[in-house]
Amino acid sequence: MSPEIATDLIGESLQLTMLLVLVLILPGLIVGLMVALFQAATQINEQTLAFLPRLLVTLLVLGVAGRWMVGLLMDFCVSIFERAAALVT
Repeated sequence: MSPEIATDLIGESLQLTMLLVLVLILPGLIVGLMVALFQAATQINEQTLAFLPRLLVTLLVLGVAGRWMVGLLMDFCVSIFERAAALVT
């Protein structure tokens, strides 16, 4: 395996990881910010009020985008196996 191939694989895997993490984290971040603004405006300091909406939004995003995310991971896995088979021959 040449260094160029290894660099390409690492780059692609990092891009895929960043995309999948961004899809899961960004909605929770936005909801957490809205809840924090609500808590600051009303002076309610309840920890479950901050945690539960983020958890529900993350689960909702996982349910909606889960099939797409698994499809991306499966496509990447197949492409890695195809490249590995091409390197052997």
